[in-house]
Amino acid sequence: MTPAIKLLEKSGKPFTVHEYEHDPAAPAYGLEAAEKLGYPPEQVFKTLLVSVDGDPKKLAVGIVPVDVNLDLKAMASALKVKKVAMAKPDDAQRATGYIVGGISPLGQKKRLPTLLDDSAGGQASILVSGGRRGLDIELAPAILLELTTGKQAPLAKR
Repeated sequence: MTPAIKLLEKSGKPFTVHEYEHDPAAPAYGLEAAEKLGYPPEQVFKTLLVSVDGDPKKLAVGIVPVDVNLDLKAMASALKVKKVAMAKPDDAQRATGYIVGGISPLGQKKRLPTLLDDSAGGQASILVSGGRRGLDIELAPAILLELTTGKQAPLAKR
């Protein structure tokens, strides 16, 4: 049981847990999840952390489909800051309480500003990490936004 699943259970919101056998040699965690779970990559989302304005203690969360990259300029614009950079793995792990490749946008140690790519709005449900490698949670994008107090924005660089 991860903090993400505990949060969802406590909320009473509908969700589905999907588990798969994680391959430590997989080159991309998100694409591995999509393939092993049989979902299209545009429905499976990865959780990425950025540092804001060069401050490794000031972090934000960007959630984008696993088959695209996070557009850092778009992320900065949506956050209304000068610039963002990908957070260092150690900083991301320390802030969220999760390990890289299993960072869930839900149940993080500290609530961080969270943005979800606007492509999620066209999906009835999306999958995000459940808090460890090999564990995904399927839920409605609106529920994810509600529980993270997040916002939608165009974040994907295709």
